[in-house]
Amino acid sequence: MTRQTAMGRDARFDYRNSRVLVTGGSNGIGLAIASAYATAGAVVTITGTAPDRTLYAHDLTAFEYLTLDMRDGSAVDRVIGGVPDLDVLVNCAGGAAGAREHTPEGFEETIRVNLFGTQRACLSAYPSLKARQGSIVNVASMSSYFGFPHAPGYGASKTAIVSLTKSLAALWAADGIRVNAIAPGWVRTKLTAARHTDETRSAAIVGRTPLARWAEPDEMAGAVLFLTSSAADFITGVTLPVDGGYSAL
Repeated sequence: MTRQTAMGRDARFDYRNSRVLVTGGSNGIGLAIASAYATAGAVVTITGTAPDRTLYAHDLTAFEYLTLDMRDGSAVDRVIGGVPDLDVLVNCAGGAAGAREHTPEGFEETIRVNLFGTQRACLSAYPSLKARQGSIVNVASMSSYFGFPHAPGYGASKTAIVSLTKSLAALWAADGIRVNAIAPGWVRTKLTAARHTDETRSAAIVGRTPLARWAEPDEMAGAVLFLTSSAADFITGVTLPVDGGYSAL
C-alpha cells in the first residue's frame, strides 16, 4: 500500500479556533508539523532565521512568519511572548554543529539553540498557555537514548530535552499545561542529508530500523497533533519515539 502524506489525507484532528506556534517551522520536520496543523484548521505561526519568508525556496504563505534566532534569549522572550492566545507550542528549532561540537565553542552553540532556546521558549509562552490550558511538544531525538559521537553537543542537548519535558510537565500540570515530546528516528531532512545520501551510512541506518526505511518529515506530524489534542488529555511528561522501531532493538 502506498503511504499517503499528511497533506494528501484528511485531517485526523480538528484544530479550528486554535493558535499554534512552531519554532523552526520554516523547514524540515517543523514545516511538516506546521502544515499538518494548518490542514487541521489552526492559525499557525512559524519561526525561522531568514529575515523574510519569501527568502525560502518553498511557499510559506499559509503561515504567519516571525524571524527568530533561538540563540538570542531576549529575542525569544520578545517574539514568543508576543504571540497572543496561544494553545500549542511546538519547539522544533534546532541544529547541530557536527565536528565543531568537539570544541567548547561548538558544543555551547548547539546547547544554546537546542536546549536553552527550547527552555526559554517554554517560559516565554507560559502565561498564554496557562490562560488557554494549552500544550507543549518538544522535539527530542534518538540521540537522547544512544551515544552520538559525531555531534556530542547535539546528543547532550536532546537527552536534556527528555528531562526538561518531564520537569516542566510536573511543574505546570497544576496550571493545566501538558508538556510532552517526540523523539524522531532517522528522518530525511537537510540536517541528515550527509547520511541519507551516503549509500553505506544509509544502509546501516535502514538495516538497524525494523520498518527498514527512512522516515519522511510529515510522518512526525501525527504524533505531535495527537499529543496536543483532547485524545491525549491524560498524557504529560512523555517522550514518544517516532522511529520506525529503531529504539526497540
